[in-house]
Amino acid sequence: MLFQDKKSNLWGIPSWGLALLTMFLAFVVLMVVGDILTAIFKKSESDIGELGFYIIYNLIIAGGCFYICRQNPGSIWYVPALCNIIGIISAIVERNFWISSLWIVICSGWVLSVIASIIGARTGKKKAVSAAQ
Repeated sequence: MLFQDKKSNLWGIPSWGLALLTMFLAFVVLMVVGDILTAIFKKSESDIGELGFYIIYNLIIAGGCFYICRQNPGSIWYVPALCNIIGIISAIVERNFWISSLWIVICSGWVLSVIASIIGARTGKKKAVSAAQ
């Protein structure tokens, strides 16, 4: 077959599209879970609710980066940036981003997504090599 050797994308969507879908899903979850956790921890003085939904946000993005880069290891160059585009834009636009402690959580999410992408790409390369043999 002519198209049998071609590696299919997840659900037929290219990697950049999956990265943008991951970004959108993480943002929606951030807003919904953020509202719920803020309502639950409203009476406490600590920022446990805010920290919790940023951790969930970062884990969704890291998981998406891992699976996308495992499926297509060549996409490691742009998937972490596309998935984290909201955080990157907020770092550029918001005046208080680097002053508050929020930058630590967001930037650690960037590092986590890059690490997950590298692990996913390596896993995908090993799978492709073993399938070729």
